Amino acid sequence: AESLGGRLIQRNTPDHKQRQLLNVVEEMAIASGTPAPPVFLLEDEPGINAFAAGYSPRDAVIGVTHGLVDQLNREQLQGVIAHEFSHIFNGDMRLNIQLIGALNGILIIGRAGYGILRAFSRHRSSRIRVRSSGKGGGGIAVIFATGLGLLIIGYSGIFIGNLIKAAVSRQREFLADASAVQFTRNPNGIAGALKRIGGLQSGSRVLAPGATEISHAFFATGVSRFMLSLWATHPPLEERIRRIDPTWDGQFLTKPGNDAGQAFVSKANSTAANVSHLAAAATLADVNHSIDRVGAPGRQTIEQARRVISEIPAQLDRAAREPWGARALIYALLLDKHYSERVRQLEYLQYHADRDVYQLLQKLMTDTDGLPALLRLPLIDLALPSLKQLSNRQYQAFRDNTVKLAKMDSTLNLMEWSLQKILFNHLDPYFYNLPREKTKYTAVEQLQPEITLLLTVMAHAGQQAREQLSSAFAHASQQLGLKGAEPMQAGQISASSLERAVQKLQRLKPTIKQRLLKACATSVMFDQQITAREIELLRAFADVLDCPMPMLTTWP
Repeated sequence: AESLGGRLIQRNTPDHKQRQLLNVVEEMAIASGTPAPPVFLLEDEPGINAFAAGYSPRDAVIGVTHGLVDQLNREQLQGVIAHEFSHIFNGDMRLNIQLIGALNGILIIGRAGYGILRAFSRHRSSRIRVRSSGKGGGGIAVIFATGLGLLIIGYSGIFIGNLIKAAVSRQREFLADASAVQFTRNPNGIAGALKRIGGLQSGSRVLAPGATEISHAFFATGVSRFMLSLWATHPPLEERIRRIDPTWDGQFLTKPGNDAGQAFVSKANSTAANVSHLAAAATLADVNHSIDRVGAPGRQTIEQARRVISEIPAQLDRAAREPWGARALIYALLLDKHYSERVRQLEYLQYHADRDVYQLLQKLMTDTDGLPALLRLPLIDLALPSLKQLSNRQYQAFRDNTVKLAKMDSTLNLMEWSLQKILFNHLDPYFYNLPREKTKYTAVEQLQPEITLLLTVMAHAGQQAREQLSSAFAHASQQLGLKGAEPMQAGQISASSLERAVQKLQRLKPTIKQRLLKACATSVMFDQQITAREIELLRAFADVLDCPMPMLTTWP
């Protein structure tokens, strides 16, 4: 994003159009159960275009042109952003970066050949003298042939590689278009954006010098039309529009859309009352359906996210959108409910946190103390992009303080542990450049002790009586096919053992993770009841396992 001349859009920007864009991104992210990715604006680009970059939802960013922000209405923006989120969740970003790397690797071969030939031409007079003396002619011929061969191999590879890149990209664009319609349940959004591109003089052209290199990552064709039919990375606009809107009359939109009718009116009367109703109304079928839709939020889920964001207290919402406030907000969420423990925590922060952060923390405590459990995780998701703006020194101090606050009461509080894990799961790789974990385990039997620990924790979270706990664990382990597993005693569970277990479980095959989450849901809901805290605990574990679970859509 930065290499194309983009600048980060600040979360507290006063610009109405940019604020609207960020709102759409946040709604889509929270509906999906992931933090909102940072958004970069390419200011000197009048064309309508966008892209997503990164390796996973954890480190993704979205880039948009000024034309996109200026020319599209909210409905069309939502269609484009849903398209980019499809690329994020379907692994297209990683594939795009791999294609860039492969093509540049092949290009190096061609450039090496070109360099040899260029050096050869510079020493032509020396070669003539060598040939006239009758010495070294064979060696010169070998060097010339090597350079020419590398040049041919390299640039032939680039030609074939571009063909492969174009073919792959075109199919992924069709998939992302279909996913955008599936997410929003509104074909007019993405179809309207494509029609507006066709009616705009600058279309979707990106002028930045590096645009050609990442042309396959754009929302629409971003480079010149030279050899477009052969190397086109995107299907023709007309074909994309007709797949979405078969009744299209062939006319493009020549004027920007307006936002009439796009305003959202919350249906909620009371935050606390509605989130408690949501928890009470949720069933195991609802939770399993949400797990099945990992990476594919629906229209209802997005509307739910908009409702939830609107119910976050204004002071907390503002704090989450800038680095100082985000730190104070996390500290406030970690404060203990017991007076004596809280006093110790505040005394520690008074000496170890930045003074302005500590002062802001004192203003936020009232709102965080009364915050419903179902708003905690969305608030953390809003704060994560702001925390990524910290310096390395600031982050290290923030991390140390967070760990200290969670350990002060010497007990394993699952919500505190989950909050801490979510933070570090998303922030540590960003600040410490940690290597990405690869899938290592493909069967539940390979991690039976770790799965037993996790199912025991979930059974304790949902059940009170020992008999119910054992039955809940048995049902969950049976669903996974674990044989001979028995729930662990509460005294055998510690934060460190849970930490080690989760680190291994993160490397499970994705389909096994999905089965594991459903088993956790079975355990929590064995008593046919689920609290808001249990729902968020389940979603927190899903996030820690890199398998973000969309919000529940059950609403009275």
